[in-house]
Amino acid sequence: MSCVHYRFQSRLTYDSLQFEGLNITAGELKRQIMRRERLKFCQLKISKAQTDEEYTDDDALIPKNTSVIIRRVPAAGLKSSNRRFVGHQAGPSAKSSQTGDSSLLSLEQLLKTENLAEAKASEEDKLKAVMYQSSLCYYSSR
Repeated sequence: MSCVHYRFQSRLTYDSLQFEGLNITAGELKRQIMRRERLKFCQLKISKAQTDEEYTDDDALIPKNTSVIIRRVPAAGLKSSNRRFVGHQAGPSAKSSQTGDSSLLSLEQLLKTENLAEAKASEEDKLKAVMYQSSLCYYSSR
């Protein structure tokens, strides 16, 4: 039995994949690794561990006892599920999340409140005020 040693870029240790023959194609290696690691909805990029040369063709032959590095990349055509924080406005938002209760403080009043923990306001407005107040030292005009 021949084998190829592989590791994902984020891992420290190598795993071995056994196969018949002297060589294995890059495409077959990818399929076996995806099956073994139970990966879905991604593509794999394979490169030699010693030279960092990438196997771009799925028909490329990888000799036995070779060490390779595997990189996961999102599959083409799929939307990324990552949500990125866009950032908040430097000023108070014009819309407040009040539900009609007049006893709650408005967002503009919350921005000037020192003790937000005991303020009578919705949690969403309190969080907006905290985010705004925490950035004041960075955006303050002198």
